[in-house]
Amino acid sequence: MTTPPLSPSLAATLPGRYYTDPAVFRQEQERLFESMWFCAVRGSDLDAPGAFRTVQIGRENVLITRTRAGGLRAFLNVCRHRGARLCAEESGRVRRTLQCPYHAWTYDLDGKLIAAPNLINMPDVDRVAYGLINVSLREWLGYVWVCLADEPPSFEDTVVHAAVERLGSAAAIEHYGTEDLALGKRVTYDVRANWKLIVENFMECYHCATIHPELTDVLPEFTDGYAAQSYVGHGAEFGAEVKGFTVDGSAGFARLPAVGDDQDRRYYAITVKPTVFINLVPDHVILHRMFPLALDRTVVECDWLYAPEVVASGADVSKSVELFHRVNEQDFRACERTQPAMTSRAYRNGGVLVPSEHHIGLFHEWLIETLGGSRAGTVH
Repeated sequence: MTTPPLSPSLAATLPGRYYTDPAVFRQEQERLFESMWFCAVRGSDLDAPGAFRTVQIGRENVLITRTRAGGLRAFLNVCRHRGARLCAEESGRVRRTLQCPYHAWTYDLDGKLIAAPNLINMPDVDRVAYGLINVSLREWLGYVWVCLADEPPSFEDTVVHAAVERLGSAAAIEHYGTEDLALGKRVTYDVRANWKLIVENFMECYHCATIHPELTDVLPEFTDGYAAQSYVGHGAEFGAEVKGFTVDGSAGFARLPAVGDDQDRRYYAITVKPTVFINLVPDHVILHRMFPLALDRTVVECDWLYAPEVVASGADVSKSVELFHRVNEQDFRACERTQPAMTSRAYRNGGVLVPSEHHIGLFHEWLIETLGGSRAGTVH
């Protein structure tokens, strides 16, 4: 099958194999998920000493816990004795220690080996050296970001830079006070699609008029396929009759305290590579974390965050939640509809991007460069 030459209006996408080839996915696990900063959990989920959560990042399972001193630590979820998984549950709380259910090797919440059967008879065993394997950790926007690399890249130059690059300054995102907001709703989606299809979908609005009627009612400029995500400092403006970022355009809640007039009645979208989407509106923040579990399976955890007094009062947040919940479901159905065609010979050489999607090519170029390949050649 031949591919027609591209006209000036069209740009090439990635070939279909980037969404179906196990070798590509293994390289993504190694060079992206296990090498970059990865947004793992919201810090407030670990609300007391001994609280823990486990997350799958690339090929590794990571254990994140709150220490007795109140800090956060992250470790590979692997006992140093015979490799059993230390915590099998996705979340929970222990009293004082983490104990392997296989041979009872026991670690404190800072990861140090403190007990094991007959350990007293092995005085040569270094309890620090045989502690849990530490994983680098940072907190930002109220979330715990971890990096599996032995030498993590600069957090400021990668993660924080994404907000600066999109909004023009770090202060623009700080105005939302995300780290002080409260969780109003969390929805977990199990999407049968490659993670890149989800990223590409989020980055463009060419599809908005087709599948997002509620969103385009609130943000009319999206009707023309305008991609606000690709313009520095620009936020899509609410429609003239729209009172809030809600499913029916009705009023939401009071504007977050530090959000200025220039950010009022506007929607901003940020992509933090590889797997985070941040959506900013005047009265709340929506944050997506993606967990690519297989070539064709991605779990997405979406949080709706509000001013603490809104959540504490028991206010009804359903109308603002419902708007983006519908957007998510519409997007994920589209991605699941696309995934099967990635193996078709019709997509062997990929598809095309129209002008309002051309900025997706920058994501493709970044991906190929990070994987060490080239668009025309193979991934090495």
